Amino acid sequence: MNTNQILGFLKKNTMVIVLLIVVAFFSWRTDGQILMPMNVSNLISQNAYVFILATGMLLCILTGGNIDLSVGSVVCFVGAVGTLLMVEQNLPFWLSIIIMIVIGTLIGAFQGFWIAFVRIPPFIVTLAGMLVFRGLSNVVLQGRTISIKEQTTFVNLFGGGADCYIHDFFGNGKLNLTCLFGGAVATLLFIFLQFSARLKRKQKNYEVEHLLAFLGRIIVVSAVIMFFAYKLAQHKGIPTVLIWVMVVVLVYGYITNNTTVGRYFYAVGGNEKATKLSGINTNKVYFLAYANMGLLAALAGMVTIARLTSAQPTYGQNYEMDAIGSCFIGGASAYGGTGTVKGVIIGAVLMGVINLGMSLMSVDANMQKVVKGVVLLAAVIFDVVSKRGGKILAKN
Repeated sequence: MNTNQILGFLKKNTMVIVLLIVVAFFSWRTDGQILMPMNVSNLISQNAYVFILATGMLLCILTGGNIDLSVGSVVCFVGAVGTLLMVEQNLPFWLSIIIMIVIGTLIGAFQGFWIAFVRIPPFIVTLAGMLVFRGLSNVVLQGRTISIKEQTTFVNLFGGGADCYIHDFFGNGKLNLTCLFGGAVATLLFIFLQFSARLKRKQKNYEVEHLLAFLGRIIVVSAVIMFFAYKLAQHKGIPTVLIWVMVVVLVYGYITNNTTVGRYFYAVGGNEKATKLSGINTNKVYFLAYANMGLLAALAGMVTIARLTSAQPTYGQNYEMDAIGSCFIGGASAYGGTGTVKGVIIGAVLMGVINLGMSLMSVDANMQKVVKGVVLLAAVIFDVVSKRGGKILAKN
């Protein structure tokens, strides 16, 4: 590998390297507590909503750096409505789930209409939505906290109960063999997809990553997957909420990488005028991004009330900031047109590790906000400076 290839590899995998450094730092500062099986499992459970919301937020950001400020309030409102339906109206949990999904999607479509077809700036529309649905959450719940502990099927399904782990089908020992098997399958699938993608690029005479860098990345990621599976196997196994997260990641990873619709998001963010002249209905792209955000906010709402086994008007606060921060930290461009689901997940994991590590170190909650703000600013500065070729100021 020559110098340019090494620099290109480092730039492409900057956040992965940063993540490994941060994990190593907190492992040292907490005497390895952050890597304890229970904490690894908690990292998933406590940040599941971030993974889900950040994946949807990516599509909004791709269209030109646009964001959705209302998602935290929508999470709270959808969760409040669903809780009332299950607890006070005694609706079956599956019917309540359908209604919550419909409500979230309709909210996203409503906001998407004003953004896409009336061309009101997304910041204004979603800021209004943030205020409206936070207020409606208080109206619906009447300021109360309503418990859903009795809804055991719903709570376990979305990762909030004591039995919210996949049953070990191969044994009942100290290690969850089902979890280890799942990790092995995920590793083999990852390796297959990586080699398959590389082969397709070579067949089309596209530039491919240097073989040593390619193999090194596969070895590192495979080791991380198996280490992660081993830690979960030492606790209680695969959390059910991880299944929801994986479904979202795989589906949207496929959409953004392998479908025409997925490429439209990148095209609109790259150059909307050129995209429109090529015959693509850019209004529908904007509408789809925000309708989809509402759908995923509904899913995040179900995950939230299941984990906390209740609904209250304060849930969802700052969720939008966690999602936006994960996208930018994970490599999404503040100008749109650049970003991947894989990068967003890395950003979300980094945010989760920082939160968990600082909590284990008993860092003051206000200082935690300071650190997260600095990390977000640093990620955006890196994005802007790298696009200017290292020139911070460009004077005419």
